[in-house]
Amino acid sequence: MQYADDQRPQTPSMLSEQAKRTHLIGYGLLAITMLIWGSFTLISRFGATQTMTTWDIGALRFLTASLVLIPIQIYRREWRFLLDIRILVLALIGGVAYSIFVYEGFGHAPAAHAAIWMNGLLPFWTAIAALIILREALSRDNWLSLSVIAIGLIGMSSLMYAEHEFVLGIGDLFFVLASLSWGIYTALLKRWMLPPWQAMAGVALLSTLIYLPIYVLFLPSRLAEATLQQILTQAIFQGIFVVIIAMLSFIGAVERLGAVKVGSILALAPLLASLAAVPLLGEPLSLAMIIGLIAVSIGALQPWRLFRKD
Repeated sequence: MQYADDQRPQTPSMLSEQAKRTHLIGYGLLAITMLIWGSFTLISRFGATQTMTTWDIGALRFLTASLVLIPIQIYRREWRFLLDIRILVLALIGGVAYSIFVYEGFGHAPAAHAAIWMNGLLPFWTAIAALIILREALSRDNWLSLSVIAIGLIGMSSLMYAEHEFVLGIGDLFFVLASLSWGIYTALLKRWMLPPWQAMAGVALLSTLIYLPIYVLFLPSRLAEATLQQILTQAIFQGIFVVIIAMLSFIGAVERLGAVKVGSILALAPLLASLAAVPLLGEPLSLAMIIGLIAVSIGALQPWRLFRKD
């Protein structure tokens, strides 16, 4: 029997190669996401300590993304997906709520605190959300990874308490809530499997429609006092790199690698940002914080897998 090229049955070796290619693309997209997320920690913290309010940064984030996306959508002539209730839910959780929590966190706490309480807890929230929303059971590696992170966070907190430095501020609470929001958002993305462009553009555009009226009418602003360089830096990075580029790469990575794996590895991204914040932003990094960062890094990388043949 003869087959057309696109109708030939796939052999196990072909399926294996396809799986490898899918994973390779997934890790490439994840690397892009991690690079932007690491920079996001530094740039957001820097912006929150300058003239602008955290609400200004959020407004620049959504407004810039929308100004880029609206002409593209006019060209695509595709608007119906904005009426999808799933897009609205994603916008409320992963767009508006996450942005409010994370920027307020950066306004009250150093970058290293974000690495611990936001990204360090992200694997836990992602795993819990995946278990509840996706019915995904945790693998042995996932359990071990979460255990390492938990032990590290407990050790860090114990050391800080012994040195009378265990102070959890409002910024840390905002980071925890941001982590929770993103964990739920990640699981919902995996469950609904929306086209990446629609998920990204829908979240950005609907978040703008929800956030900007509230910002203009009720929230404090010092945008008029900021320099043009400060405004352009936050607008371009937050609106284009974070909302559009990182969101597309993140969604693609979740589709190919799964929510739990992506959530665990992404916890590693702010480690370099936290270390860089010491010389760049003049932020302190205590022994306790170093222990927490190392635990988060080990849990994310899962180095024990290097010693197994599987």
